[in-house]
Amino acid sequence: MRAALAVPDDFDRTLARARDGDPVAFAALVRRHQDMVFSLALHAVRNRAAAEDLAQEVFLQLYRHLARIESAAHLTAWLRRVASHRCIDELRRLPRRMEVAVDALPDRPGPAAAAEVFLDRRLRALIGRLPAGARMVMLLRYQEDLDPSEIADTLNMPVNTVKSHLRRSLAVLRAQVMRDPNHEP
Repeated sequence: MRAALAVPDDFDRTLARARDGDPVAFAALVRRHQDMVFSLALHAVRNRAAAEDLAQEVFLQLYRHLARIESAAHLTAWLRRVASHRCIDELRRLPRRMEVAVDALPDRPGPAAAAEVFLDRRLRALIGRLPAGARMVMLLRYQEDLDPSEIADTLNMPVNTVKSHLRRSLAVLRAQVMRDPNHEP
């Protein structure tokens, strides 16, 4: 344990170099987290171009605030928080912008989770109809696998509000699926 504290890992060195202005180190940080940020944005706004723009804005904001990032865990949480809030802002600003369905787009690269909730085309469409805040709560819970307290921290809302969003959203989804199980949205 003492050795781990004495020698910073590769990420810590990369983060330190990025904070010192090394563009190669910053690019490494972006590469390491771009799939998570883009996937969150894509599933939220359901438009590839808008998701790319949002991801770019998130990483520009990271560049401006890089000095405040303390560790790998802090960076991941910070990126999730900023991406989530940018997505909610975008969904509220341009609610009609969601014209391209996520199921028409290829999945992100990398290994798929065994119990990936968002593989089902119908469920993705139904989640896409939820209000912005509820949609982000669902994405953070079932795509990012965050627990309610982590979601509350990410979205700056009370844990009970997160739990309420989850309960209500699941009830709405369940009712829509049960109403017409063979219907394709």
